Amino acid sequence: MATKKKQSGVFHRLLTYAIKYKWNMLSGFLFVLVTTAVTTGNTLLIRYYIDNHIKDGLTRIAFVVLALNFGMVIVRAVTSYLSEYLFAKVAYATVRDLRQAAFDNIQDLGMAYFDQTPAGAIVSRLTNDTQAVADMFATVFSSFMKSAFIFVATLMAMFSLSWQLTLLVLLFLPVIWGSVALYRYYSQELVAMTRSKLSEINVKLSESIEGMRIIQAFRQEERLSQEFEDINGEHMVYANRSINVNSFFLRPAMSLLKILAYALILTYFGLNWQTSTFSAGLIYAFIQYVSQLFDPLIEVTQNYATLQTSMIAANRVFEMIDREDYEPSQINQNLTITRGDVEFKNVSFSYDGKKDVLKNISFKVNKGETIAFVGSTGSGKSSIINLFMRFYEYSRGQILIDGQDIKNYSQQELRQQTGLVLQDPFLYHGTIASNIQMYQEISRQEVEDAARFVDAHGFIAALPQGYDNPVTERGTTYSSGQRQLLAFARTMATEPKILILDEATANIDSETEEIIQNSLRKMRQGRTTIAIAHRLSTIQDANCIYVLDKGEIIEAGTHEELLALNGTYHKMYQLQAGMMAK
Repeated sequence: MATKKKQSGVFHRLLTYAIKYKWNMLSGFLFVLVTTAVTTGNTLLIRYYIDNHIKDGLTRIAFVVLALNFGMVIVRAVTSYLSEYLFAKVAYATVRDLRQAAFDNIQDLGMAYFDQTPAGAIVSRLTNDTQAVADMFATVFSSFMKSAFIFVATLMAMFSLSWQLTLLVLLFLPVIWGSVALYRYYSQELVAMTRSKLSEINVKLSESIEGMRIIQAFRQEERLSQEFEDINGEHMVYANRSINVNSFFLRPAMSLLKILAYALILTYFGLNWQTSTFSAGLIYAFIQYVSQLFDPLIEVTQNYATLQTSMIAANRVFEMIDREDYEPSQINQNLTITRGDVEFKNVSFSYDGKKDVLKNISFKVNKGETIAFVGSTGSGKSSIINLFMRFYEYSRGQILIDGQDIKNYSQQELRQQTGLVLQDPFLYHGTIASNIQMYQEISRQEVEDAARFVDAHGFIAALPQGYDNPVTERGTTYSSGQRQLLAFARTMATEPKILILDEATANIDSETEEIIQNSLRKMRQGRTTIAIAHRLSTIQDANCIYVLDKGEIIEAGTHEELLALNGTYHKMYQLQAGMMAK
């Protein structure tokens, strides 16, 4: 549960974002002041008329007062609109900045964060939580300012009319503050749990939509619906509990106190009307001011739930902005990768700091050579790629490129000279050309040359719109082979010196495999290639094949040398050959 001090810190931090739009905020405050002055002054105007001119009937002064009253109502409506409009502009500008700051920080976070955090939870913080902050600025902030000004102005007016009656009314304030304190105590955890369950709903939605094919293929619709119903039900339970707390401590309680204040004032007037100098206008003004005094308090307490939600939501957004588990940093000595020779020297690595997934890995591959890693799931193959791509930091051993520590290269140089092809290529919503170009400074001709190089031009040219053919999310309208060829073209368009193939042919059908293999052979020529292979038939021509088991290299050699050893590689090869024969 967040402490009051922590909430105060979150609020002040939000103000540092909003202060950039100070002129809109100041203008909003100005209109709030005008609204307050008009609201308070209108009651004094009516009181003056009742005490001095109501007995005269429909005289000229009556029409003047009526016109002034009508004018004040119009002014109040206009200034209220303008203040809310300006605060809303500040709200959405602030939320835009918050979302941008959070998104920018996400781009720099290391892969460990994305491995541990569900995508739906991230989306929820960037959408639902930031929207809750907007609600605070647009509604609560405006309401709080207006209510504070009206409260102070009303108290001053009441004291000027009768300090005795005003003190009687003020007896209710400790009860009001106590009610708000109790509400805050009981509601804070409920609000936090409601936001947490909403985040879980987003996670489940994201997971279900992305995995819909698997869900339907394995007939898991009923199970997923039940899981969603459970989470949705838990969210409703906490939301209902929050409503119960709101209903008990907020508006009904404030309305009851308001009625009691009316009763107290009327009783006081009734008992003292013969001996006091109270006029009808004064009684009218006090009744109006009691309403003006309590209405802002009712509005503030009613919006306190929104404030609570906003503070918790803002804290969740700031947690994302403040995360510092960034991707590994580079020393950046302005080095240039000229050849692309790669060497691992006694590299060990652990994801959790306890159990090593790589143990003293050493190998070397020069320009124009190809090495491959094979092994069972969890043997450490992908971890080698993760370290080389600088997705994770290592602390033991050394990785060299052209004899220089990999940490000495700038990130731009390292990524530009390394081409990565994954097992499941990711295509973005756009066109064929934009997916190959990836918004880099590459001409249309270079895009087409890259596609021709990897033998993708043929199927692209046959599409209705060629290179401008649309690509839907993840490229689901294209075959796995076509998506992989587009990934090859994307990689080759930058002409990298080092090529990383992470199970690049694992999901390719036998008919497409020949085209893919031909493309790979051309891609590997003159480049340093590190491949993770599932199909042993695809890496038989590698200069060296390393067999991994539990993070260690247990065998190394060419295809023929490993078969001659009659060890783990030989068993893997026989197993795959037997499966293909069947």
